Amino acid sequence: MDNAGLIIIIIASTLRMATPLIFAGLGGVFSERAGVVNVGLDGMMTIGAFFAVFGSYITGSPLVGILFAAIAGGLLALLHAFLSIHLRADQVISGTAINLFSTAFASFLIFKIFKKGGQTDIVTGLSYNIPAAIKEIPFIGPLIGGLNWFVILALILVFVSSFVLFKTPLGLRIRAVGEHPSAADTLGISVYKTRYLCVILSGVLAGIGGAALSIGMTPVYKEGMVSGRGFIALAAMIFGNWNPKGTMWACLLFAFGNALEINAQSLALNIPTEIYTMIPYILTMLALAGFVGKTTAPAADGVPYEKGQR
Repeated sequence: MDNAGLIIIIIASTLRMATPLIFAGLGGVFSERAGVVNVGLDGMMTIGAFFAVFGSYITGSPLVGILFAAIAGGLLALLHAFLSIHLRADQVISGTAINLFSTAFASFLIFKIFKKGGQTDIVTGLSYNIPAAIKEIPFIGPLIGGLNWFVILALILVFVSSFVLFKTPLGLRIRAVGEHPSAADTLGISVYKTRYLCVILSGVLAGIGGAALSIGMTPVYKEGMVSGRGFIALAAMIFGNWNPKGTMWACLLFAFGNALEINAQSLALNIPTEIYTMIPYILTMLALAGFVGKTTAPAADGVPYEKGQR
């Protein structure tokens, strides 16, 4: 393989691997901009990955699978929102409990539905076809041909999310609730409704991120396939300073480590494969260690709100 071909493969692989992180990272941005920490993104991705496969399995349609994933992630997020907002439970503990529950619940459903452990049956994945004329364009054609529809949707959502948060009245309300909820309440903004909306949206996006990981890449759900990507998405959100575009660039950085791991043999470097496997996690730790003190979280992030407090 020539160098140009290898570069195209690594870029396309980076974009594909970043896509689940981008969906979950955007979900984290909305949730935390409204003042609710969502550590449960990993579990919501897990349940989304499973139900995407399950939806495709029972209907034969990957689009229904994506809908199942979004609903499943949204329902888990609703539970997290109820515990965190209504009951004012510790948000980190609530998210951790959701992560533990999701992994166990998906494993249970594999056994009950598919009558085996470890992984589901192979289902219909989301097809990706582009015109032959585009494929023949040098460099651009092979690059676009190595992507999928989830990649394109994720990139579009980055700019849509940025526009909503920073250019619309709704985005202003979300940021007001995350910065100073009592002041927002005084101005007639419903803190509870806004937080519920953003937390549920975070679950929907994380669920779609899980679908991008299963039916978007390998149309099967395997135990452990999420592999902590929800936590990497959280790190990317912090690294990106709670900004959709910054989160996207951080996700691409971490995914580049995964792309190097996947294409390690093609690089012809005499480095143990375990080193490549560690790269995404090492990048995550370095990013948090080097930049966590330089980022600024929303002032009320993680702080339960009680109506009437000052």
